[in-house]
Amino acid sequence: MSHSASPVLQPFTLGDLKLKNRVVMAPLTRSRSSTEGVPPAYAADYYAQRANAGLIVTEATNISPQGVGYAYTPGIWSDAQVDAWSKVTEAVHRNDGRIVMQLWHTGRISHPDVQPNGALPVSASAIRPEGQAFTEKGMQDHVTPRALETDEIPGIVEDYRRAAANAKRAGFDGVEVHSANNYLLEQFVRDSTNKRTDRYGGSIENRLRFPLDAVRAAIDAWGGPNRVGIRLSPATTQPGNTPLDSTTHDTYGAYVDALSKLGLLYIHTIEGVTQQTRDVPEGVDFADLRRRFSGAYMANNQLTLELCEAELKEGRADLFSFGRPYIANPDLVYRLTEDGPLAEAPKATWYGGDFHGYSDWPGMKGPVEIRR
Repeated sequence: MSHSASPVLQPFTLGDLKLKNRVVMAPLTRSRSSTEGVPPAYAADYYAQRANAGLIVTEATNISPQGVGYAYTPGIWSDAQVDAWSKVTEAVHRNDGRIVMQLWHTGRISHPDVQPNGALPVSASAIRPEGQAFTEKGMQDHVTPRALETDEIPGIVEDYRRAAANAKRAGFDGVEVHSANNYLLEQFVRDSTNKRTDRYGGSIENRLRFPLDAVRAAIDAWGGPNRVGIRLSPATTQPGNTPLDSTTHDTYGAYVDALSKLGLLYIHTIEGVTQQTRDVPEGVDFADLRRRFSGAYMANNQLTLELCEAELKEGRADLFSFGRPYIANPDLVYRLTEDGPLAEAPKATWYGGDFHGYSDWPGMKGPVEIRR
């Protein structure tokens, strides 16, 4: 049965971007970059093969050497990185796709082995996350981070500005500020990880100050908010087994209100717990966050075409991002259209390695043809 008439698979206008459909490729960390954070040449094929999505959001990309939390993840602070990413954006555009870069600072979800000169990771406060970090030496227990000094934070805001400007220079169609999954910006947002007593801690207004400054820096770099989105995750505890904010809806409601006033292009929300469940804890109201935001709302987490259609009909979301299905199904939109089977990627291929299990997945009808 063909679903070609599905409203989810029809063109959509996002700000001034014309998208082929409402399907988004979600950011997927794949750990294929060099130790200098340079994406491999075959990343251009990987992303171009998936240009059937209305929009691609890149794997999370480090804004600075200090932002790195996982081995072999890409960056956007050096000329070599900009040059490599330029080849990716050219390949996606040749295949009529649209692509934005997700800007990332992992904060405490890191390890000295992936930090410059073996330094401690930084965070809002010196609170150790649970779990382990992926390093060149393998998995290692997280450590207690160093709380950032007040006068260090404006410098990280400038790192966001530079990263956004470099993404623009690399030919991206926009940027997505990663303020989700308990990485640095969310470590400031949540009172479970932010115990500061300076202007960046305490009240909701203070805890949102740094994240909003980072967003404003990205807006400044792009000359306006119409190519800047953000990712949020009010309900997820991972990574780090991180407790939720004590007044989750008040905090994230204030955050969304401020983002809406800035005129941001979209918010990209993880509904539930990353990779685990769509169950929403008490005190989190995604429908209200959607109502409070003036731009587009992108839903994420264990979606199906049927669920997307229902959410679109009910006005709960405008765009729908798919993560893991895009690993082994480069032609995902075609498979959704034709109600085709979805391939499953073995977990061993998710992180690390070379082009095998990355850019060599076939489509439903054989190799995915791309324009080079």
